[in-house]
Amino acid sequence: MCDEFDITKVKIKSEYVEAFDFEVFDALRVHGLVVKYRPVMFCVVGLYLLGIHFGQKWMRNRPAFQLNGLLFFWNISLALFSIMATVRGYPETFHLLSQPRGFYKAVCSQDSTNYATVFWGWLYMLSKIVELGDTAFIILRKQKLIVLHWFHHICMVIGCWIAAEYVPAAGRMYFVNCFVHSFMYSYYALKALKFQIPKRVSMALTMLQIVQMILGVLGVFFTAGMLYLGVPCRLNMHLVYMGATMASAFLALFINFFARTYLQSGKRKIH
Repeated sequence: MCDEFDITKVKIKSEYVEAFDFEVFDALRVHGLVVKYRPVMFCVVGLYLLGIHFGQKWMRNRPAFQLNGLLFFWNISLALFSIMATVRGYPETFHLLSQPRGFYKAVCSQDSTNYATVFWGWLYMLSKIVELGDTAFIILRKQKLIVLHWFHHICMVIGCWIAAEYVPAAGRMYFVNCFVHSFMYSYYALKALKFQIPKRVSMALTMLQIVQMILGVLGVFFTAGMLYLGVPCRLNMHLVYMGATMASAFLALFINFFARTYLQSGKRKIH
């Protein structure tokens, strides 16, 4: 599925980053396993939906768990992972963006690929499965489970897995999502410790997520334009259709969440 993936182009030492020993691995074998075990992805999603249904049913007549200590550990672990993935993932993209036709190279080309970027990209894909655990805390603490939450989690598992079948490690731009999650999970970790954080901080985080979705939509349309013009690109129209659908849906849901949570609530206070 990933015919353009040439392992000989993946470097250990580049001018912008050098891979650590643990970041150098058999990328072709890992890619083959991802393609072979695609049904696992659907099993994970199915179990996730069953877990939501039966979890909420089980908690219906039970008191909410607090789980503050465990919640802090969970969020701070994901925050630290996101920070590491950002630090190791961004140099390659920034290096390409600094060159002529930089955005095209960053999105469509396999030039200047480093093992560090690929390694953390694979971990990023797997982290989308781990992050399904966020929902368990919501259910056990008997908090409101909104559509945006579970829909986003499901789409990220499916989207990252399928993208990784076509593009090693699901591409380079994962660090953008990791950058946002660095702040998001740090915020949740502080909330678990009962820190009183101003509402404008959560508002800023939601705005940051909306900006991320806008960039995603623009990136998808750019890729579609390249493919339509016949310009060589390691992505394909299958990924474009999937990416356009997901990014547009996320953008609409996040804008709706922002409006209901911050704008409409503000109007109610004024009245």
